[in-house]
Amino acid sequence: MNDTPHPSQQPDARGPNTFGTGGERPPREPVFNLPTGILVALGLLVVIYAVQSLLMSPTLEESFVVNFGFSPARYVYPLSEQGLEWLWSPVTYSLLHGSIEHIVFNGLWLAAFGTPVYRRIGATRFVVFWILSSIASAALHAALNWGEPSLMIGASGVVSALMGSACRFAFGGPERHAKLFPGGKVPRLSIGQALQERTVLVFTAAWLFGNLAIAFGLPLFGDMSAQIAWDAHIGGFLFGFLFFGAFDR
Repeated sequence: MNDTPHPSQQPDARGPNTFGTGGERPPREPVFNLPTGILVALGLLVVIYAVQSLLMSPTLEESFVVNFGFSPARYVYPLSEQGLEWLWSPVTYSLLHGSIEHIVFNGLWLAAFGTPVYRRIGATRFVVFWILSSIASAALHAALNWGEPSLMIGASGVVSALMGSACRFAFGGPERHAKLFPGGKVPRLSIGQALQERTVLVFTAAWLFGNLAIAFGLPLFGDMSAQIAWDAHIGGFLFGFLFFGAFDR
């Protein structure tokens, strides 16, 4: 006699509460649950870097970075006497990266902070946010380095803006949100309310300390510290923190 119970009666090896109220297993959550828009952004950054580093000659790559990277020196000369790089470079620099470490670092933070912001404001607003936050980051960098012939590339200014935006709604943890907002909709905090949140204050203080330490020459990231545009980070963070309400639905 076969004593094996019917499949519907067998205990589940994964423990209790595996089935829903209707006896069906809940859908499995993917390990990397990133929105399509964030995946597209990450893919675009990777493709641009791959073309730049693998398909271009050193001379062509240098010309490419100069034409699409951001330089404060462009704005001390009459705009009528130069090309249109001054017009697009405050945005296009955010799509370029100088090394695998650079793009991996920015990509990880983009996935972490871009995901909640993208899900909240949607694709169109996210694209506009990217454009304006990159301009804001470049503007502060240019103001503090006026006329310098330096060249800035990388998405870290935009990532910093996403961090600032997240401070307005995403901090506090899911348990706290579920307790305070049982309907599931977390309202946007005002600037004053956000500054009263302990988690926001600790995160912002640690973030500012890291960037100011780089500004004063402390080697927090080894040789990379000298290449980090800390002022662009601050410009992006302030933009996201102060103006996120203009994008939030």
